[in-house]
Amino acid sequence: MGSAISANLVRAGFATFGYDVLQARNKALHRSGGIPLRSPAEVATHAPIVLTSIPSSAALKDVACELSATGKRGTIVVETSTLPIEDKQRARDVLAVAGITLLDCPLSGTGAQAKTGDLSVYASGPRKAYRAATPVFEGFARSHYYLGAFGNGSKMKFVANLLVAIHNVSAAEAFVLGMKAGLPPGLIYKVAGDGAGTSRMFQVRGPMMVAGRYRKATMRNSMWQKDMKIIGDFAARLGVPTPLFRAADRVYAAAMKQGFGAQDTAAVCAVLESMARINRRNT
Repeated sequence: MGSAISANLVRAGFATFGYDVLQARNKALHRSGGIPLRSPAEVATHAPIVLTSIPSSAALKDVACELSATGKRGTIVVETSTLPIEDKQRARDVLAVAGITLLDCPLSGTGAQAKTGDLSVYASGPRKAYRAATPVFEGFARSHYYLGAFGNGSKMKFVANLLVAIHNVSAAEAFVLGMKAGLPPGLIYKVAGDGAGTSRMFQVRGPMMVAGRYRKATMRNSMWQKDMKIIGDFAARLGVPTPLFRAADRVYAAAMKQGFGAQDTAAVCAVLESMARINRRNT
């Protein structure tokens, strides 16, 4: 996600500095026209607005501590990851002591969508900082929304990802039903995708389900487990029943058990095919 965003910012004309723990990502930034640096703190010395795309709460804590120790007052940090709100609040408080503003701005979209700028930003936090960051949002996303108080961006992302989780499994279920009935998967994608029952996940992940190939992941099942747990815990704390989400969760868990952890979440289609005893070579 971060690599795609930085490449789009370069194309949009921004001087783009970056850092990643993986050297290959830094080299990719250089090839795209950006400037790789040696640490998050060094990025903050060059850029008044810093975007973070981080895989875990522990990593966010480390980055916040580093920026608070060496970053510049007045810096705006745009936190785009999907993480528990409480962990983002702790990072916000650490940065605030150093005069740095943290915005909670998770993104809606897959890694493949990020490459084409097909992302939505769910921004929350101080409105003044949001306005300052708006030109940056427009450099890598098709839309952005200001949702008010810090944390509201994450709340909206949890709502959106609940829908993603369900629609992805429902798309797979529809493909498996059609294939079991003898319909070619390509025909299902073309015709059902043009009807009232389609969804964004049907459109985005349908081609992988048609091909039955999931190794070129836009979201790995192993990483998706983090998001599923965050959403489940959030709903449980609020006392909200989520029967469809919980049913979908069991299918993702089966995908993990069947060895699809490193593959795209569209592989839930393969899980349901196995349950339906479908052998594509015989369909």
